[in-house]
Amino acid sequence: MSNLTLDKLNPLAAEKIKPFLEDILGNYQEKIHSIHITGTAITDDFDTKTSDVNSIFVLKEMDLKFLELIAPLGKKYGRNRVAAPLIMTPDYISSSLDVFPIEFLNYKLLHRTVFGEDILENTEINRLDLRRQCERELKAKLIWLRQGYISSMGNRKMLTQGFADSISGHIPLFRGLIVLLGKEPPIRQGDVIKTLAEVSGVNTEVFSKVLKEKREKIKLSIEELNTTFEDYYAVTERLGEIVDEIKE
Repeated sequence: MSNLTLDKLNPLAAEKIKPFLEDILGNYQEKIHSIHITGTAITDDFDTKTSDVNSIFVLKEMDLKFLELIAPLGKKYGRNRVAAPLIMTPDYISSSLDVFPIEFLNYKLLHRTVFGEDILENTEINRLDLRRQCERELKAKLIWLRQGYISSMGNRKMLTQGFADSISGHIPLFRGLIVLLGKEPPIRQGDVIKTLAEVSGVNTEVFSKVLKEKREKIKLSIEELNTTFEDYYAVTERLGEIVDEIKE
């Protein structure tokens, strides 16, 4: 597909998603505004065994026929860790920046346009909207941590998986916090955690520890997991207090 540009992706990610994109463009190109690859597929954090290749398809206008076309491809390409794409339109993006500022901030920071116009590059994220969502997300994560810890019933495997699943969801939030605290967020996950410590004055070592445990599949004892929970909760709570102190 001559209009498809994959050279700025992680080469392994490009190899995985190229057949999927060619399949779609071969059948639906005239109705697609643009295609963007997001997440670890454009960074050194990409792991060919565990990382999904995530994408955003921007249609010129919403067309449910496109969903009918793409749905049967999920099983075919999902085996190769190609995630189901997010489907948007230009109007949806412009009307959703105030509702999902963290998400669109991360799309803006962490994307490569592989087909069509780069509609994400110049999106404007309102600071007040970002602060409100960061506050809401931190409070929600505290609830999730409490409920997840109780639900695990002391099960080491469940606790380990819970931390591994949660850290990926924390990274986009951390980028939002870094912006609120006056600095441009890094791209790589480990650098995001370090920068958050620098700008917030909070020791974020527990997040680095969990990220390492996830990547290296380190097995911890139940005592170590309980300590991790206490630290994880305390740091998340402190970050929430810092956001509360930011004036609107």
